[in-house]
Amino acid sequence: MDKHSCKMLCGSAHHLRLGSERLLPYAAARGKKSVNRQVLDELKQHIPLLEYVQAHAWQPVRALSRGRCMGLCPLHTDHRPSFLVDPNKGLFYCYGCGRGGDVIRFAELYYHVKFTEAVMLLRQWCGLAPLLRAVFDLYRIHLQRSNEAVAYLDQRGIHSLEVIEHMRIGYAPGRCLRSWLTQLGYPLSVLQQAGLITTAGYDSYVRRIVFPLENNLYGRSIRTSASPHCFLPGSKGGLYLWEDVRRYPELILVEGLLDYGVLWQAGLRNVTCSLGNHLNARQLQQLCDGSRTVYLAFDADANGSGARAAQSLSQRLWAQGVTVRRVVLPDGHDPNSFFVQGGDAEQFRKLLEAARP
Repeated sequence: MDKHSCKMLCGSAHHLRLGSERLLPYAAARGKKSVNRQVLDELKQHIPLLEYVQAHAWQPVRALSRGRCMGLCPLHTDHRPSFLVDPNKGLFYCYGCGRGGDVIRFAELYYHVKFTEAVMLLRQWCGLAPLLRAVFDLYRIHLQRSNEAVAYLDQRGIHSLEVIEHMRIGYAPGRCLRSWLTQLGYPLSVLQQAGLITTAGYDSYVRRIVFPLENNLYGRSIRTSASPHCFLPGSKGGLYLWEDVRRYPELILVEGLLDYGVLWQAGLRNVTCSLGNHLNARQLQQLCDGSRTVYLAFDADANGSGARAAQSLSQRLWAQGVTVRRVVLPDGHDPNSFFVQGGDAEQFRKLLEAARP
């Protein structure tokens, strides 16, 4: 199949696994099961291969003819771009590990699952996006209605309508999401599986400022008595709004979304966020996908955890050829509190200028 996939990318007409143009079953699990070809074609139409692989730690580094592109292979340790994607045909092939296929085959290889499990994962991935859009829309309406939520954002230095719209910030008051989504036709079991509703039937996000992520949702509690952070099950995804900043030659990396918000609001648009000081594999690969300087503006915690994380990350990035500068904030501060307590863009730029490897 993989050699055939390579030929497919070079101009052959059909994918071996798809068979002929008739509505034949798509063989799965070594012939033990089959899935109708039309059903799978419809699934793949909703999940473009390029979009899916980019959501799974891959970025193109070289453009080829006819819309094709090359990059490092996300399926094995790769040091030279060997992973070819043809968005028009919906096929990939790696010249390094010799594997290729369509979006279903990629899900099989990436998650190390069988065909039927890969199809299930793709269906879940496809169905989560419209569900989360409905959630975001409702929570953005509730932000406009909540003086308490707006006051909290103002207290944390987020007061520009522009940054609120840019980050699509919303507010989850609780006791509203389940009824809204069931009216839209979503079964309770689906909402519970997504993590939006608890097993007891209540909203998972209660009195939280919410920020849409890539296939996830971050909630920051406005109550001191509750856990400050809340995510849906699954990965936190890549670096925040990565496509907005990946082409900057210099990047500022912060830990939290409230840190991101005050910097972006102050005009420092080359900022991204890792949602914590421990980066996942995808976030690391994103920082290493081009030539750039990364300024690590991690929290200056009293216990030194931010400084230690910055040092560890700095060493890992330098080993990958990425230039790194560590920003030293005043003791006890993070970028958000720096601005909240009177700092401005000019003073923060001075911290950037003073940053050292």
